[in-house]
Amino acid sequence: MAIKKTINKARVPVHIWTEDVQSAAMDQLTNVAQLPFIHHHIAAMPDVHAGIGATVGSVIPTHKAIIPAAVGVDIGCGMIAVQLSLSANQLPDNLSKIRSAIEAKIPVGFAAHKDRDIRRAAVKRLDAGYDAIIEKHPAIYKAHKDKLTWAKQIGSLGGGNHFIEICLDESNNVWLMLHSGSRGVGNYIGRYFIGLAKEAMLKQDVRLPHKDLAYFSEGSAHFLDYVEAVDWAQSYAAENRLQMLELLIEAISPYLPEFSLMDHAVNCHHNYVQKEIHYGAEVYLTRKGAIRAGAGELGIIPGSMGAKSFIVRGKGNTESFCSCSHGAGRKMSRTQAKKSFSIADLKVQTKGVECRKDKGVIDESPGAYKDIDQVMENQADLVEVVHTLKQVVCVKG
Repeated sequence: MAIKKTINKARVPVHIWTEDVQSAAMDQLTNVAQLPFIHHHIAAMPDVHAGIGATVGSVIPTHKAIIPAAVGVDIGCGMIAVQLSLSANQLPDNLSKIRSAIEAKIPVGFAAHKDRDIRRAAVKRLDAGYDAIIEKHPAIYKAHKDKLTWAKQIGSLGGGNHFIEICLDESNNVWLMLHSGSRGVGNYIGRYFIGLAKEAMLKQDVRLPHKDLAYFSEGSAHFLDYVEAVDWAQSYAAENRLQMLELLIEAISPYLPEFSLMDHAVNCHHNYVQKEIHYGAEVYLTRKGAIRAGAGELGIIPGSMGAKSFIVRGKGNTESFCSCSHGAGRKMSRTQAKKSFSIADLKVQTKGVECRKDKGVIDESPGAYKDIDQVMENQADLVEVVHTLKQVVCVKG
């Protein structure tokens, strides 16, 4: 049963699709709702939890302004998934070699490809846009020493909650799914412009509910530069996922019967900003830990590394600004999860999944996340489930 409640504690209301909201997250939602350029209301998805500045799992419509910290530093982070022409009985009994092949093919954590030319066509598509950004903001170039960094990282996973999975759907069809974003260059672009926005607020003596809500107004010195840079980082993130999907297919092909892709991949951001029209106005809509769920649009909502994930079709709910959750959402911080779970707990929670089961991923234990079934129930008015996926292989960053 879908849940939606409305909180009226600020200049605009906050519509929330869950009863499970931490006090810190509620404070952040209220702070954002105080800002003078918020249009109509704020929407909080059922996976909502405290973030930096703005709440993860929030949808923020801004009129003639953008809050860089609301978009965040993992600009364009999102998901890609595709069904293969294979069924479960065509997978090998022992999946460890497949996991090792994926880990050997796709750099994870801070690693990158050794050669920028490994993904030559993708790099060429992004080169001009990057050059335009660093021409205006050479500090971005200096931070990376040379432009090879982002080029070598395209087609790489990153760390944290980023992952690559082989999954089975409700009919035992095989799917590939992965989660990643704009890597180091997106992180630096995000931090760089967050810093510029904070400087601008100090110069203008603007008083904010929280310093991380610093913003650029249309017409201000860096507004268009940020729009250009964030758009490039979002393109980079989408391309990064496509390149990893190609590498993933190359990695697993020697261990499987010949296969093809059943349809176009679903490739969706869940940390991004774009222009949209809502409630009669053109706004910059920031989805921080939320995906677009317009009527008929496909999206991906992953669970944890031991839980189900979902391919969904949006219902175009206007109150959520045509959005839905981006996953289960954390119920514990990484520090708390490390204190709460052991390697033995991790093994139990990931039973049946070929994945790392060591102290390096304890903070990603399924128990650190909200119940994905409850999250899906709470947003029944936002999306319908098209496929239910369960991972059999999971590679973490």
